Amino acid sequence: MEEYAYVLDYLPQGRPDERNFRSQQPLILAIGEDEFKLLEIIANPNAVITIGDRIYIGKDQQKRDKIISIKRRITYKELTSAAVSELPYIIEDIIDKNPKKFIDFFNKSEPINSRLHTLELLPGLGNKSMWSILEERKKKPFESFEDISERVKSVHNPKKMIVNRILDELQNRYEKYKLFVAK
Repeated sequence: MEEYAYVLDYLPQGRPDERNFRSQQPLILAIGEDEFKLLEIIANPNAVITIGDRIYIGKDQQKRDKIISIKRRITYKELTSAAVSELPYIIEDIIDKNPKKFIDFFNKSEPINSRLHTLELLPGLGNKSMWSILEERKKKPFESFEDISERVKSVHNPKKMIVNRILDELQNRYEKYKLFVAK
């Protein structure tokens, strides 16, 4: 269950493609902080909302000052073009605020089967790089993204690899292996 979400886009008049003008409510398009769920949220009409805001969406109604309720979970295709353009930056921001979770992915990832390792699912990470990561983490766990880049020369930007994987999982709803996005 998501406790917080980041605003990708704010639609003060609701979606322009909705025909029913009487039920026009201000909407927030957001991404969840923990499970990267894409959400459509009904905003409080009096709230001041800007793109990139971290808003509370948990069960405690007292803390929900900017939202009324979560309307529904949406797909990547239902995002506005503004939300799509903000998405990589917001995901990177989420990773920057909790890097340990994503560095632990490099330290603790396991094989999926005898032919495929979880690390190989990261865009731009091949078999040789995967073996280099596995060898380096045996010596000592990785402490930062910079540490990964310094110790494994073939991995230049591990944070960007994770951002791209999350984007792939959001775009491909039926992705067989979900590493970061909730099913």
